Amino acid sequence: MKNNISTGNAGEYFVAGELERHGFTVAVPMSNTKDFDILAINRETYKQFAIQVKTTSYKQKSWTLSEKNENLIGDNIIYFFVSLNELDIPEYHIVPSKVVADTIRTEHSIWLNTLGKKGQKHKENPIRKFQDKEDKYTNNWSILE
Repeated sequence: MKNNISTGNAGEYFVAGELERHGFTVAVPMSNTKDFDILAINRETYKQFAIQVKTTSYKQKSWTLSEKNENLIGDNIIYFFVSLNELDIPEYHIVPSKVVADTIRTEHSIWLNTLGKKGQKHKENPIRKFQDKEDKYTNNWSILE
């Protein structure tokens, strides 16, 4: 994938397809929405989810978020972190919004209190990182039950 928009769109459509395979009816809004990329409804239970998708084109376990994601919390808000793996089979990390918010808040606080390359503490900025180093959330479909 050459640009971020194409990568993001690909991730959203891969997630939408997987959700359909897992028994959900999905809607991918045509325009950019503020806090979600996909709406999904379980066809058996009618439980609804607002899904935020973050995608990388290569194999990695780290995704960039913003400070606003520290406050985007709800029982039915789920993150799908997608690695497209350079045209191999995509990998999905499915994480509840509370876990994402708590993790990025804690990790950012730790980062702020460590020394950078010049021996000084990092300065505040709106960028946050989420990592699933231990693959705890890989294909974690049970979150949607």
